[in-house]
Amino acid sequence: MVFLSAFTPVLAAVLCIVIGFMFVKSNGSRDNTQEKPKADFRPWVDQDLQDNTEVVENNEDDGDDHNPEEDIPHVPYSPPRYPEDAMVKRSQDFYSVMNQRRSVRFISPEPVPREVINNVIRTAGTAPSGAHTEPWTFVVVSDQETKHQIRLIVEEEEEVNYRQRMGDKWVHDLARLKTNWIKEYLDVAPYLILIFKQTYGILPNGKKKTHYYNEISVCISCGMLLAALQNVGLVTVTSTPLNCGPQLRQLLKRPINEKLLMLLPVGYPASDATVPELSRKPLDDVLVHI
Repeated sequence: MVFLSAFTPVLAAVLCIVIGFMFVKSNGSRDNTQEKPKADFRPWVDQDLQDNTEVVENNEDDGDDHNPEEDIPHVPYSPPRYPEDAMVKRSQDFYSVMNQRRSVRFISPEPVPREVINNVIRTAGTAPSGAHTEPWTFVVVSDQETKHQIRLIVEEEEEVNYRQRMGDKWVHDLARLKTNWIKEYLDVAPYLILIFKQTYGILPNGKKKTHYYNEISVCISCGMLLAALQNVGLVTVTSTPLNCGPQLRQLLKRPINEKLLMLLPVGYPASDATVPELSRKPLDDVLVHI
């Protein structure tokens, strides 16, 4: 009895530890099945910019069991084929045009023909997309009041990004480029093009349609849009305004399946426009030939 009584406090302590561990483990397992609170995410990450392709279950999609390949006729395809010397010349010429592309934050208010904007967006729409779903929407804003509302939303969030979310290193790395949260060009540029990715499609019957690789597809389209703008002598700066997506989507009355990916102010460069004196990596640094 003396032996047992001596070890009773120790046994009780061990038993308490075991019970406490089981309780914590049980709560942890239950918490893992729940959505993480927003505090668990790094505050500067924009959830709209995550690749979140929504795969629609068969019973939610259009319900057709047929093979879509059987419905799409294949037609002959014979694009132009150039002699090798012409290919080299064309590749050099296109590189020369694109190598002049710069991010320009000083944009002229001078009007740009609307037909030009329509054509560059048509060009962007030729991009490949997962299962040919074409998961992009290009919202062109020229209304002055709407542009100003966009600027107010972007600058309010960008100031918080610079002061709190981005961190000292990020802000320091941008300092040499002389960027900050003031976005005067959003008022000045004759056009703002806001590119939205469609995380899923909406069929005529109201059901959802899967948009595969919507993030990658729209990014390719944005690259082609930048090339098309450079080709006609217009400038822009690629802007991904963190944490502005929901507000801008609501302002522009876009549906819930669309999320903002990029914002481009578009116009001619201002007469006094400047850009940082930067150089690009040489070919040997970016090309691996096996």
